[in-house]
Amino acid sequence: MGGAGAGSTGRLAATWDHDGSAGAAALADQPSIEALFSEVGSRLGDRVVTIDGDVTLTAAELGDRVRRVAGGLRSLGVARGDAVCFQTPSWWETIVLYRACWRLGAIASPVHHLAAESDVAHVLATVDPALVVAGAGLPAATVAGAIEVRGNGRFESLLEAEPVMEIVARPEDLSVVLFTSGSTGGPKGVLHTHRALAYKARTLLDIHGIDEHDVVLMPAPMAHISGLSNAVMLPGAGGLTAIVMDKWSAERAVDLIAAHGVTFMMGPPTFFQMMMAAPNFSAEAVASMRLISCGGAGVTPAFVETASEAFGAIVKRTYGSTEAPVVTTWHAGDPIERSGDSDGRAAGAIELRIAADGELQLRGPELFVGYSDPARNADAITDDDWFRTGDVATIDPDGWLRIIGRIKDIIIRGGENISAAEVEAHLEAHRSVRQAVAVGFPDERLGERVCAFVVADGDFDLAESRRWFESRGATKFTWPERIELLEELPVLLSSGKADRATLRRLAAIQPT
Repeated sequence: MGGAGAGSTGRLAATWDHDGSAGAAALADQPSIEALFSEVGSRLGDRVVTIDGDVTLTAAELGDRVRRVAGGLRSLGVARGDAVCFQTPSWWETIVLYRACWRLGAIASPVHHLAAESDVAHVLATVDPALVVAGAGLPAATVAGAIEVRGNGRFESLLEAEPVMEIVARPEDLSVVLFTSGSTGGPKGVLHTHRALAYKARTLLDIHGIDEHDVVLMPAPMAHISGLSNAVMLPGAGGLTAIVMDKWSAERAVDLIAAHGVTFMMGPPTFFQMMMAAPNFSAEAVASMRLISCGGAGVTPAFVETASEAFGAIVKRTYGSTEAPVVTTWHAGDPIERSGDSDGRAAGAIELRIAADGELQLRGPELFVGYSDPARNADAITDDDWFRTGDVATIDPDGWLRIIGRIKDIIIRGGENISAAEVEAHLEAHRSVRQAVAVGFPDERLGERVCAFVVADGDFDLAESRRWFESRGATKFTWPERIELLEELPVLLSSGKADRATLRRLAAIQPT
């Protein structure tokens, strides 16, 4: 384990030094991510790069707004190494906030726009931001001194600031802290550097086979690594046109594809299943699509085949995480039959190995550099500096990866990571609940839903569960969607712990 990195001057600091990996050389010549974006933007000029509803921005217009908002942030005291928290939907302002932070060398700390007050409070307590920015009406907007977006005009006033022309950030600086559910405890803050993001963006452009002639539709929140990657990083590094959606609608997505000639999308299979079922879906409407990249539960060979035929595009499986963005996928030019029968092969200099217990472990230049709480690193990093993914996998002789299970108790619902431990903590705080175990059960549309097995005194049902989670301010997609009452939980004789494998099998049996 390495010490604190030199690339941070504020409270957050790199805590894992993995420069000894074989891919470390790939980071040596990487610029700061905003330096890369500025260079690409200067070549694009009047080419449209961002579409958000009725707002259309050229590269020149987007760059000007980034420089001016950076000036506004600087006037409010934001400096290199400071964190800026922002809770906004997927708007053009979110892209500008990321890049304005990066121009100043500040650390972008996005918060999911659906996060409840308790999760917002956890993020704020963790990063101690110099400034909070939030969409009007969202929990973070109530923080004293918060800058409101699309509300009282305070964000708009930042656009009148003196622009910041120089880029303060250094390649080794921290660029972002992304929060993701852990298998134990509260959300984890995942730290990435500028040079790691620059490397990943450049690598993925080549692997996906996309460039400035492509148009990407990104409906995922930009507080997710997928939203950040495909709405900010790839468009910034490759000059793609990014279309953002602040609220998912399958019908609207089909209309946007048809209207703007969308060529590339990435997301969980539920997005594409919903579009295929939309009344306005047709082969003609999605004729421009040529590449779809899917990750998460439910990306079966059958889904890949069905979606490929419906969209007339290459549909491929992709594997990655917040800590390790897109580490395997199908590469442009690979045999097409491999796009759906595995989770892909290594993307760039990433190294893969399978531990004795079947766990996939990784090291490479795109990996995170630690958690905001360094104590969490001990469980995530091996003694010889490999990242433990918590996923069970196999790798065939040609290097193609297959994920076959998870060690970590994470439920993935429609692309959202849900900590089983957090769901269980909410349940067991109820006066009637003695024990609770949350597991995922398969769902054709969302991949997984949350099922809770409960040992309770007195009445406790789904309606009471919903009332209870709402009263505690829990984020809605974490609420159980099935409650199964048991007299006692099955346990493992070896440890006395709940037998989650048995409960998962029981949950997979759909109630009649």
